[in-house]
Amino acid sequence: MTSLAAAVTGPSTVSGSRLGRQAGHGDPDDIGPEFLAHLTNITVPQGRDISFTCVVDNLGQYRVAWIKSDSKAILGIHTHMVSLNPRLSVTHNGHNTWKLHISRVQINDSGSYMCQVNTDPMKSLSGHLDVVVPPDIMNHRENNQEEGVSTEGGSISLICSATGVPEPKVQWRREDGKDIILRAENRDKQAFKYIEGERLTLTNVHRSDIGGYNCIASNGVPPSVSKRFDVHVNFPPAIKAFNQLVGAPLDREVTLECIVEVYPKPLNGWFRNEGNIKLHNGSKYNITETMISQYSWHLNLTIRHLTKSDFGAYSCSSVNALGKSETRIRLQGTE
Repeated sequence: MTSLAAAVTGPSTVSGSRLGRQAGHGDPDDIGPEFLAHLTNITVPQGRDISFTCVVDNLGQYRVAWIKSDSKAILGIHTHMVSLNPRLSVTHNGHNTWKLHISRVQINDSGSYMCQVNTDPMKSLSGHLDVVVPPDIMNHRENNQEEGVSTEGGSISLICSATGVPEPKVQWRREDGKDIILRAENRDKQAFKYIEGERLTLTNVHRSDIGGYNCIASNGVPPSVSKRFDVHVNFPPAIKAFNQLVGAPLDREVTLECIVEVYPKPLNGWFRNEGNIKLHNGSKYNITETMISQYSWHLNLTIRHLTKSDFGAYSCSSVNALGKSETRIRLQGTE
C-alpha cells in the first residue's frame, strides 16, 4: 500500500499536551492515532453525491490521507486535494472527522477507498463504493418493422438487449397476459407465462401468436424498463357462416352472419347471384363488421322488408394480399 512518509511533511496544528504525548518516544502511555468508526460501504445510483467519513482520535503530528485502493492514487491529504478530479473534495470538521466527498458519482468511481494515517507502520480503514445504473434497453439497427412479421408457419426472432449495473435480466411477456407458445418442428408446443433471455424466437408461428410482446429489463435498481414489440402473422382469409340456411317471413327483416379469420386486415363484402352483385348500405341493406380480435371479424348483413325476390343465395366474402375466401348462405321464406 502507498506510504505517506514522503508525501506528508510538517506537523498538524494540535494542542501542546496532545503533541507531547504523541511525540514522546518509548512513553508507555503513547496511545497513538485510533479509528473510532469503520468506513461505511456505499451503494448508490450513478449521478448521486456521496461521502466517506473517517473519524480518527489522538492524531497528534500525523496526517490523514485518502487513497483509491485499486490505483494506489493519493486523492487528498488532510484538507489538501492531490487529485485533479473536480468532483472530489476533502473536508475536516476541526476536531477528529475527515470526509472524502464525491459528487455526481460515475461508474469508474466504483472501488475501494482508504482512509490512511501515516504512522509507522501505517494505519488504515477501507470502504467500498458500488455505483449502480438502472437498466436501459438498447436500440438495435437490425430491429425494423419487418422483424416481427411472418406468414403462418414461419419463424420470428425478436432481440432485446439491455445495459445497466449490475447486468440486467431480460424477460419477455405477452401484453395481453396470455401464455407465450413455443412450438417445435414436430408441432409439439409448450406454454410459458414468461421467457428469459435477450432473444425470443417463435417457430411455426400461428395466428394466435399475433399481438404485443413486452421485453422487461430489471437489475434491482429502479426503475425497470420495458419495450413493446409487435408480432404479425399473415394468413389468407377463412370464413364460416353462423347458419348456412336461414328462414324468415315476408315483410320482416333478417340478419345473415359470418365470422372471418384473416390477417392483415381484409376487404370484406356481401354479394348476391353467385357473387355478381355487390350489396351496399342503404334503405334495403345494413352492412356492419365488428373486430372480435386482431385477426377475426364478425360480418352482418341485415335485409329489411323481405319480399319474395330477396330469397335465394347470398355470399359473404373476404380478400387480402394472401388470398380470398367466401361462404354461401341460403335465405328462404317461412310462413
